[in-house]
Amino acid sequence: MDDLSGRTVLVTGASKGIGAAIVRRLGAAGASVIAHYGSDRAGVEEATSAIPAANVKLIAADFTDLDQVEALWQQALAWRGHIDVFVNNAAMMMWNGGVDESLETWDHVWETTLKVNVLAPARLLRQAVLHFRQRHGGSVISISSWAAQRGVTNPATIAYGASKGAIHAATKTIARAYARDGILAYTIAPGVVRTRLSEQFAATAGGEQQITNTLAMGEWVPPAEIADLVAFLATGKARQLSGATLDVNGASYIR
Repeated sequence: MDDLSGRTVLVTGASKGIGAAIVRRLGAAGASVIAHYGSDRAGVEEATSAIPAANVKLIAADFTDLDQVEALWQQALAWRGHIDVFVNNAAMMMWNGGVDESLETWDHVWETTLKVNVLAPARLLRQAVLHFRQRHGGSVISISSWAAQRGVTNPATIAYGASKGAIHAATKTIARAYARDGILAYTIAPGVVRTRLSEQFAATAGGEQQITNTLAMGEWVPPAEIADLVAFLATGKARQLSGATLDVNGASYIR
């Protein structure tokens, strides 16, 4: 198991799905984990329940409010006095953003999605780069989606796919621009992961079995596999992998 003792990691969207799996894995590896959540306090408490109380900090922040996003970073930084790794995971998907919806609905879906999936994480990416430059090193790990490369299956979620593409590009820019400052930046692009969000998406796209039939392995990605990859990247050992997009989709989409 990767040893993350002494490393402080901020994980956004830690109350469920991939984020919950990540904080469990990081905690098991000995990291000090800052677990962000929106409103699901019970979910984040369950996800971090196996981590010693001294090694975990829970912070709530509404990503539609940029003042709360800035406060999240400041509270996270104050806990240990530094952050070594920022896992940029939190995101949301709305199901009613297709071109046949009213203009009012279309605009609402795009504005809300961009607030949560782009503007909020961009604020945190900015703070991470500023902090890591002062410390002469640090790592950004952005959880994107294969939708950022190939588009979404359901066009009603077009705003989600576009938002994932924006953060994907931002993470690559950080990798290129700040490599000499010791800043490492990676993008993980999962396919269909066994999460509630994916299950909800499947219900809008013909059902779970129909989605499964399209996958090369005939199975969904376990969140624990994403978490294992995050833990490895968080060690800082894969320096020359910085800037990479790591596809985790069971050979269903190969670029």
